[in-house]
Amino acid sequence: MKLVQAPRRARLRGLLAAVCAAAAVVPLATAPAGASAPEGAIAARAALALAGADAGDNGDGHELSPALERQLDRTVRTAMRTYAIPGAVVGIWLPGRGRFVRAFGVADKKTGAPMRTDMNTRIGSVTKTFTVTALLELVDQGRVHLDDPISRYVAGVPDGGRITLRDLADMRSGLYPYTADNGFLKDFLSHPKRSFTPKQLLSYGFRHPNLFAPGSAYLYSNSNTVLLGLVIEKVTHTSLSDYVCRHVIAPSDLDRSVMTPTTYLPRPRPHGYTAQTLNGTVADATGWSTSWGWADADMVSDLQDLHAWAYDLYRGRLLSRHTQAERLAFIPTGSPGLAYGLGVADFNGWIGHNGEVPGYETVDVYLPSERATLVVMVNTDVPYRNNPADAPGDLLATALTSVITPKNVFP
Repeated sequence: MKLVQAPRRARLRGLLAAVCAAAAVVPLATAPAGASAPEGAIAARAALALAGADAGDNGDGHELSPALERQLDRTVRTAMRTYAIPGAVVGIWLPGRGRFVRAFGVADKKTGAPMRTDMNTRIGSVTKTFTVTALLELVDQGRVHLDDPISRYVAGVPDGGRITLRDLADMRSGLYPYTADNGFLKDFLSHPKRSFTPKQLLSYGFRHPNLFAPGSAYLYSNSNTVLLGLVIEKVTHTSLSDYVCRHVIAPSDLDRSVMTPTTYLPRPRPHGYTAQTLNGTVADATGWSTSWGWADADMVSDLQDLHAWAYDLYRGRLLSRHTQAERLAFIPTGSPGLAYGLGVADFNGWIGHNGEVPGYETVDVYLPSERATLVVMVNTDVPYRNNPADAPGDLLATALTSVITPKNVFP
């Protein structure tokens, strides 16, 4: 099961405050279908943003050359056929060359409804970039320190006196990933709409001995970011979702993003298809809960917000220069072309994160050398040729970067 994967627009502040307030009270149940803004207004706003009206870092409102557009169109369609991707949204912004913003395929295999560029999606582990940003803001405020042991904030963590917040953020704690525990997999897949608490999630991982000494190796583990979420809640005396909304999402002017460990996915939305089921058959995971991911993977966003966030994450606009430099001090992971910092990855020069939850995969990255941004959203996580390493979203990103940035191909 692949629950673990390798890794600005001006807005009215009053509206953002209202969005945060609403996000803070989203119940642990499916939100009403009408909870999102009217689709006409969404489409109009998306058109302005995606046209590069305020891309700031890398938008220039122009289309790419016809030849490059045709090549990218062929690349996407070929990849979708090869990797059995029902629907995809692709956003590419290349300064001086133009932009490529397109939706392909279907959002619903039953009705044939097409994918749209303004659709909301589950962004999986891209959530980690928001959680760790919130933690690093607390570092800048002097309320926590990266070399604090986790035992100072959360009791009962195996070897918690030696595991630091830094070890957790850069995936070098040695803690066993709770998503790899067979009991967790059975409990989740038996009832994929159920709600987990963060401590319940951690208990699955704490059943196992730590895999190595803190700081001595790299292992991508969702247990790490759940613990950081608990640190944020303990220090701020508020829920993680409320704190991230008010201190990360709102200051970044992201008005279509929300942290919600529920079944909530507002319309317009694509159906998501997964083979992460008890019998391995493909299921529609649109209404599944993301409480199993919490601080790791429970966010919802869309193309325009991910476009803005990719650059903001690299630039560190919410952090001090010193803290951002620590964040981007990437360490090799042992996988070719992949290094990891503090809640952010370096994919052969592309800075950002990829994400996966059942039914959805996302890539949100920025290439500093070219000032380029790439966002990929697909509504499947069924691996190519049943190889868990062959995530369709990542494979599409690889195909696209082979065309636009052949010196920096997404690994």
